[in-house]
Amino acid sequence: MDVLSAAGRQKRDDRDDGDFYDRPRYVTHADDAFCQRLTTLYDELMAPGDRVFDAMGSWVSHLPAADLDYVIGHGLNADELAANDRYDEWFVQDFNEDQSLPLGDEAVDIVCCALSVQYLQYPEAICSEFDRVLDDDGAVVVSFTNRMFPRKAIRAWRSASMAERSDLVASYLRAGGLTVTDRIAEDGATDPFYAAVGRSGTTH
Repeated sequence: MDVLSAAGRQKRDDRDDGDFYDRPRYVTHADDAFCQRLTTLYDELMAPGDRVFDAMGSWVSHLPAADLDYVIGHGLNADELAANDRYDEWFVQDFNEDQSLPLGDEAVDIVCCALSVQYLQYPEAICSEFDRVLDDDGAVVVSFTNRMFPRKAIRAWRSASMAERSDLVASYLRAGGLTVTDRIAEDGATDPFYAAVGRSGTTH
């Protein structure tokens, strides 16, 4: 099920995303309070021994101190991914060009997507892949705030309020076959904290 129209998927800058992210950016894209709140949420959802896929990640993942079994990272900048000491392995892939994940069915217990959902042109297909690689009792966690690179964010995101963006993310998860079990909206001193949690709605 398509959530976005063709116009809604458009970016101001439609040049190759790999070129835009060619140079590493060793920043967190949100304030400390947001990052700490995200770690707390992860800690509530993760358990020792979990297998984690950190989609659209970077040099830091904000994962809790839990003894995780395995962490797979993904992003667009190899230098940033190589600098992340929580990753056991990682790969570079442009989700706007290729929506198929190189992971097996039910390969992970948790999928994280932090501070990047605004750049996905085909979020429905990506969330469907999240559902495919997710174990039956696992969760997908999508978090975001009001920051973005405007020229790379899709039109539907740029023109939406924060509440409407929360609705968009929930719609993406449902379109991917997931059941939305939690939605969080908290105002911060600077960066508001928003997140949605989806769980597998079908048996693989």
